[in-house]
Amino acid sequence: MTREAQIPSQSLAAMELFRGLPPSALESAAACARVRRLPKDMRLFNQGDDSVRAHAIIEGGVRIAQSGSDGAQVVIRFIGPAEMFGTVALFTDKRYPADAITLAETLEASWSEDELLGLMARYPQIAINVIRIIGKRLQEVQDRVRELATQRAERRVAHVVLRLARQAGHSTVDGTAIEFPLRRKDLADIAGTTLHTASRILTGWEKAGLLTSHNQQLTIRNTSELLRIAENAAD
Repeated sequence: MTREAQIPSQSLAAMELFRGLPPSALESAAACARVRRLPKDMRLFNQGDDSVRAHAIIEGGVRIAQSGSDGAQVVIRFIGPAEMFGTVALFTDKRYPADAITLAETLEASWSEDELLGLMARYPQIAINVIRIIGKRLQEVQDRVRELATQRAERRVAHVVLRLARQAGHSTVDGTAIEFPLRRKDLADIAGTTLHTASRILTGWEKAGLLTSHNQQLTIRNTSELLRIAENAAD
């Protein structure tokens, strides 16, 4: 069950979509936002839906998964706090290209196409931010394609774990904890390998003390060693 919520304009300041905007622009964006508090495992939208909005996460996280014509589904990306998602559909065929499901209780803000375009017309920095975000996502996709074509599975899994740590990691006494609850299948999907292979790799790293995993929470204990594995040029 969703709950409508309100959000102070300063909460938008950290979002990549509104970075660099003056307080008056943040107030305008907050005034027209639809803000909802969503339970874990709620589906925000389905692949192919045409009621498209621009979305951003304030708290929590979302899993983006895409299905093929054969019905098989793979995880494409995780969305964390301050990140946008679903927005590209506004500028393409007006249909969401994937499913979006909450990973935990999540506070989400969204804007209709007219609202977003109106904000862009008044504050061109938002349009610049969208271009930067799309460019960064495209670069990430290119990196993943290169990794799939040239690297063995262990390196690819290491890259995925390190990216998630940069995206949603926070320091704890045990190391860098990734905020998202992660299934091993999720890591396998993003790394482009099988569940068996991903599980074998992660179990080996746990035994070696590189990371720990408990209740789908991953904590990196030896970042430098994971970096060495990810960047090993011996492949």
